[in-house]
Amino acid sequence: MTRMYDMLQQDITYLPGVGPQRAKLLKDELQIGTLRDLLYYFPYKHIDRTRLYYIHELTADMPYVQLRGHILSFETEGEGRKRRLVAHFTDGHGKVELVWFQGIKYVMSRYKLHTEYIVFGKPSVYGGRINIAHPDLDPADGFSLSALGMQPYYTVTEKMKRQGINSRSLERFTATLFSRLDAPLPETLPAYIVEQLCLMPLDEALRKVHYPATAEELRRAMLRLKFEELFYLQLNILRYARDRQCRYRGFVFARVGGAFHRFYEERLPFSLTGAQKRVIREIRHDMGSGRQMNRLLQGDVGSGKTLVALMCMLIAVDNGFQACIMAPTEILAEQHCATFRQFLGDMDVEVALLTGSVKGKQREAVLAGIRNGDIQILVGTHAVLEDTVDFRSLGLVVIDEQHRFGVAQRARLWGKSAQPPHVLVMTATPIPRTLAMTLYGDLDVSVIDELPPGRKPIRTMHRFDNNREGLYKAVRQQLDEGRQAYVVFPLISESEKMDIKNLEDGYEHLCKVFPEYKISKVHGRMKPAEKDEEMRKFQSGETRILVATTVIEVGVNVPNASVMVIENAERFGLAQLHQLRGRVGRGADQSYCLLVTRYQLSEDTRRRIQIMTETNDGFEIAEADLKLRGPGDLEGTQQSGVAFDLKLANLARDGQILQLARDTAQRVLDGDPQGTLQENALLWQQLQALRKAHVDWSAIS
Repeated sequence: MTRMYDMLQQDITYLPGVGPQRAKLLKDELQIGTLRDLLYYFPYKHIDRTRLYYIHELTADMPYVQLRGHILSFETEGEGRKRRLVAHFTDGHGKVELVWFQGIKYVMSRYKLHTEYIVFGKPSVYGGRINIAHPDLDPADGFSLSALGMQPYYTVTEKMKRQGINSRSLERFTATLFSRLDAPLPETLPAYIVEQLCLMPLDEALRKVHYPATAEELRRAMLRLKFEELFYLQLNILRYARDRQCRYRGFVFARVGGAFHRFYEERLPFSLTGAQKRVIREIRHDMGSGRQMNRLLQGDVGSGKTLVALMCMLIAVDNGFQACIMAPTEILAEQHCATFRQFLGDMDVEVALLTGSVKGKQREAVLAGIRNGDIQILVGTHAVLEDTVDFRSLGLVVIDEQHRFGVAQRARLWGKSAQPPHVLVMTATPIPRTLAMTLYGDLDVSVIDELPPGRKPIRTMHRFDNNREGLYKAVRQQLDEGRQAYVVFPLISESEKMDIKNLEDGYEHLCKVFPEYKISKVHGRMKPAEKDEEMRKFQSGETRILVATTVIEVGVNVPNASVMVIENAERFGLAQLHQLRGRVGRGADQSYCLLVTRYQLSEDTRRRIQIMTETNDGFEIAEADLKLRGPGDLEGTQQSGVAFDLKLANLARDGQILQLARDTAQRVLDGDPQGTLQENALLWQQLQALRKAHVDWSAIS
């Protein structure tokens, strides 16, 4: 086993056929530096080369096919850039056109008429006729179906292609490597897991994932390798969650006292929903259990997370502790502070604000109040993390819109308390279950899945940008009724590369269209003070239209705003569209979201827009977004402690395998909490090897 491990650590340079130049290219372009890296560089697809088709069987919706026959004639068509070479190919049962748009001279010099070839490519239709563009042609001499099997295709970069390394080259390197392995690759999962789950052994799975004989072999090999990736990821998360529970005791909030009861009985502005009550019970249980709470609170925009957070902070206050809520922007922090003070009224609970704008004597007074415990609830931004902020007894930290804060920043909050405070992480970006299990697998999850009574669902409509008259008529109708409107643009100023609406032009145009109404504009290049001033004008109703970029995605609460117009909606992802839409619908009036796009849209974009018009359910939207875009695009993934790269597993599509991996990891931990059983020695050794290159953020939510 050790000999095989050492061999796989060898530099790729020494694999026959590679050499120093190609090795440098493989390292620079694909991060393949060792033989093991090559083994774990998987094909992105396989094509079945186990059968030949007849030309008369071809249709445009078929995948890649193989034909056997000969070329009857060549002809060139079109001029200049539209010039193409057409070969008329027959197998004796029909004819098909082979087409090349580049390398015409090379093709004509290489392939001969009336010589038998195997043609490989994807059929399509042009001008009512089936053709195959840029096919592979190989001489039919010595052709054998069974020898080819399922052919692997590897991703290579343009630079590699220019220097003569393509998918076929990688196929040859991998084949050479397998031919030199004179013993099976050492197993990376304990035998009892492989047997219980009927998984392919690792050696067989790695060989078959590159060179399967059938689609079923490929499926089983993929299952084994995906399971292993997800199993170690879940084992890592669950083990640290358990370690943290054992290592860190939590402050015990033993009672629900006067502040909570008075607020609930006298100050609560409306009845709590069933979901809010359930979540408060879950948090209350955590904070009284003696273990340190790490809980993720998910709830759609407007579901009442802030009220839940305040009531939980009152439990901390009732137990003699301070509580702190951190928001990503000054305006959101100010909004939270104003909301808390309004909710609490004349109650004897001291709430203070700390942001970058709080300066001089006012700041000194706030810092002193935090130090001596007079300030019981602190609302702040990143300013809370500064060394000068010293709490007397910090018992609960609430982090709003968690993806705006990195792990290291959250870690600094821990240092402000004698022992780690309870942590409640809130997000209005619903996270699909599979992603939550991975990114936030060490957090307990609470969900507010009910909107407060009286809220009307936002009506979302799709409009094309060539019908501005109808669009502006709908907006004017709302403004004339005394409402306000947002208009969101994807760009601040004109871009040469992108023909999409920009904020500066849009602002000028809207000033002409709505001369009777005052208009604000807000974007990321403005100074914070300017931005805040424009936001305040809109919040107070002084301006009636707010023209903005996505800086308003998180935060501003204007119940009177009933229209959200999103220009070039095709430029935004589903999660972002849903967040922007959530800026309206905060009052009792019917609100509208108008998604404006150009007429020509891709299939994916049409699907996105359709999903937005059909549902207001953030979780449904998040699942769809994950399927359409994949997990890599979702904000915060790099900060959230995913310890290993996923090479094969896809969180959008492999939910069942992920659940199986998590259940298996949980059983391992339950049966071997100290990690001392001999049957699991390999497992802990493998986990250690996988974690070597990664920072240990294990203690932090």
